[in-house]
Amino acid sequence: MELDRVKTVGVIGAGLMGSQIAELFSKVGGYQVVMWDLKPEFVNSGLEAMENRLAKFFVEKGKMTADEAKAIRGRVKGTTNIAEAAANAEYVVEAVLENTEVKKKVFSQLDEAARPDTVLVSNTSYLNITDIASATRRPDRVAGMHFFNPVSVMRLVEVVKGTLSSQETVDLVVGMSVKLGKEPVVCKDFSYGFLANRCNRAMRNEAVQMLWERVAPPEDIDKAMKLGYNLPMGPLELGDFTGGWGIAISSEEDAIRELGPEKGRAHPLIRMMVRAGYTGGRSGKGIYAFWRDVMSRW
Repeated sequence: MELDRVKTVGVIGAGLMGSQIAELFSKVGGYQVVMWDLKPEFVNSGLEAMENRLAKFFVEKGKMTADEAKAIRGRVKGTTNIAEAAANAEYVVEAVLENTEVKKKVFSQLDEAARPDTVLVSNTSYLNITDIASATRRPDRVAGMHFFNPVSVMRLVEVVKGTLSSQETVDLVVGMSVKLGKEPVVCKDFSYGFLANRCNRAMRNEAVQMLWERVAPPEDIDKAMKLGYNLPMGPLELGDFTGGWGIAISSEEDAIRELGPEKGRAHPLIRMMVRAGYTGGRSGKGIYAFWRDVMSRW
């Protein structure tokens, strides 16, 4: 499929990433977007979050007018009918829970509802694209399109080629990424975590180990990485910001299967934190808070 044939985009999942992805396709791409989630309250929450972002980061800062923001929001429709999100779309982006079986169920439903030539992509940050595509009758038209949070700011998109993804599909996803103002990189799906997250995993785990050994407090570990390697955020800050600690535990089984127990097993400190509710992200409490509230008393 050629890029100019894409007029309508389906976004599956109205959560943190799905809502931002839907906004991007409308704001930068000018596409009509149908965003799906399981319950009306989930859909409404995603649409409300979109309106708030447009107002706070664009209208109030003079980067767009209120009418422009209204037009962007107006191109996004919400639904709880997954067939409605896929039936008229030439391009569908899945952004649901990071669980292979959940994603395979969604892709099977999309395969039934979408036209045969519709391309289906997953925003997964680490799961195997070939495995996900096996739930469809069109594995050649399935690929990964991994955005980074916050979607409007982060320039990278990882385009992930499954074992059976066609070159035409990969080229379309690359072209779409460029049209959306992103810089794509292409990788194969047998690299668990793809490129950025696989590298970050090693750096993050070493930072956690240094904290475990009390080599330095989290502020100094992050400061060393930011100043020494010109990073905008240190690995511990990033884990707190993204909620990476909870993801590390929920994805541990997948990581061990793909990377082996030595690389795949989560650090004991991460497990301890998550069990105590220090997951990072929207919880507001992560490794910095755990160091202050718990480790400082040991």
